[in-house]
Amino acid sequence: MLRVGLTGGLGSGKSTVAAMLREFGAEVTESDALGRAMMEPGHAVYDEIVKHFGPEVVSADKRLNRARLAELAFRGGRLAELNAIVHPPVIEAQKRWMEQVAARNPHGVAVVESALIFEVVRDALARGEKNHPLADWRKRIDRVVVVTAPDDAKVARYADRVLASAAGREQDAADREAIEADARRRLTHQVPDAEKAAQADYVIDNSSDIAALRARVEALWQRLKAESNKSR
Repeated sequence: MLRVGLTGGLGSGKSTVAAMLREFGAEVTESDALGRAMMEPGHAVYDEIVKHFGPEVVSADKRLNRARLAELAFRGGRLAELNAIVHPPVIEAQKRWMEQVAARNPHGVAVVESALIFEVVRDALARGEKNHPLADWRKRIDRVVVVTAPDDAKVARYADRVLASAAGREQDAADREAIEADARRRLTHQVPDAEKAAQADYVIDNSSDIAALRARVEALWQRLKAESNKSR
């Protein structure tokens, strides 16, 4: 089985690429979905976040106030603290998922979609964890695919997505400006595309239209499928 890490910055289109790969035949799991599930009440990650950040991040319904948590993480300079809580159990869950895929489909292609593959390594090394599993993704992933796009395009896509999710509420230019500012702030915490691309096995350029993207992803799929069939 071939273990593939699919990554890209905010608004790069990695989720679209993941959906296409799933359509072509890959098995895909989303790190964001794993993390969101673990941040629900009743999970150890939820308990640790509340313990670390305090009751101010808990809403009246006892779920996490994600807006407040994001504000503390991105504007309050506490993103590394949050990631240190969430990343290890998410990566462990990815490992278990890959083992399950390998057991039922030895020649399959298992894709982990994660925005922060390179950031997890960077942060682990910054904490001095040179021999920690988080610091060596090559032991967990056979191929890394990076989806790239110009930062302006990423920001615009992010804003479009946020505004679309708020459909039905009045929006104005000030709302979009605030959302775009938030997107640019988030991008500053991510490893630049050029650095990711230099370490990737494959790079998917998503700077044009959806048809061009689909053609690139289909070509990538043929390569990944061939490599999986050759793997042990």
